[in-house]
Amino acid sequence: MALSLFGPAVIAVLFLVLLPDRVSASDSSPIGGGVKITYGSVIKLMHERTKFRLHSHDISYGSGSEQQSVTGFPDADDSNSYWIIRPQLDSSARQGDVISHGTTIRLQHMTTRRWLHSHLHASPLSDNLEVSCFGGDYESETGDHWKLEIEGAGKIWKQDQRIRLRHVDTGGYLHSHNKKYQRVIAGQLEVCGVEEKRPDNIWFAAEGVYLPVNENN
Repeated sequence: MALSLFGPAVIAVLFLVLLPDRVSASDSSPIGGGVKITYGSVIKLMHERTKFRLHSHDISYGSGSEQQSVTGFPDADDSNSYWIIRPQLDSSARQGDVISHGTTIRLQHMTTRRWLHSHLHASPLSDNLEVSCFGGDYESETGDHWKLEIEGAGKIWKQDQRIRLRHVDTGGYLHSHNKKYQRVIAGQLEVCGVEEKRPDNIWFAAEGVYLPVNENN
């Protein structure tokens, strides 16, 4: 069965049928291990130090860009923590293609269809670079581009690898820390961008629907 890279209905069916067993927020490593991550897969990204998942929801920031907020979420089983891996704009990549170190990707929030985004607005709690969700299925821009940096010797993104995501326009690394919101989204962590590599820039691919590798390359 041929699947479109931009087929949300098909992705939703796969999500219900193929979602693997979840791991708890206290687990120290991602599930599975060694699975190659491909375009069209629907995944959660787990912050290495806190074990919180990269998360968004239809709640806007009260300052800065006032765009849809992005946070770290403490529990493993919330559907608002799923992201669809998409190629960068004007890319010839196809669903099922593997993703290598140095590749620019986009992450689309599965529930709201907006894109993981950053810019020069200050983040609410730490005055770093704000990270938000912006746009929609057919509304995307270079502010949604993130460069994949794999830690260690691996060249192809796999589920057991430590990664950083660096925002192409601002140079900021996707980052979280122990700064928690107190109102509206109480208990969730700030996610922001910082310009230098730090231990709190590291993420893992955790739960998700990992589409098979496209063998027709």
